[in-house]
Amino acid sequence: MRWHYYEFHAVWRLSATPAEVYAVLADAERYPSWWPQVREVYPLDGDAGMACFRSFLPYELRVTARALRRDEATGVLEMAMTGDLQGHVRWTIARDTADPRLVRAEFDQCVEVRKRSLRWFALPGRPLFLANHALMMRAGLRGLRRRLAHGLDEA
Repeated sequence: MRWHYYEFHAVWRLSATPAEVYAVLADAERYPSWWPQVREVYPLDGDAGMACFRSFLPYELRVTARALRRDEATGVLEMAMTGDLQGHVRWTIARDTADPRLVRAEFDQCVEVRKRSLRWFALPGRPLFLANHALMMRAGLRGLRRRLAHGLDEA
């Protein structure tokens, strides 16, 4: 097993239109306003930015994210990440086939931890790192639901 490698998958079901969900998820600079664990986002240029994440555990991760694909017609947002995490993340947004009143935002992330201090604790810390990520995702879903409920013009 590659102890530094993680694959995450989540499905968020939301009461909104695909365009509304896409608009919020595509606006990375505003993530800190609705996703508490996304502490900072700084644009670097039109296709890249730096972000800082911190969840329950006392460490932060800094990454540079660069857009690989931004396709509203297919509902795909995909970014490459370098820094404390190296890999990619992808959102796929579409109507939920099980309940067409809802939107399905599917999150997929494949990353290798590059931060040296976290690599030292890869084996004993893995269950905590996984739980930390789960807490972050749960808070992100709650925040996105609130953001969508209050409208896209508010930040």
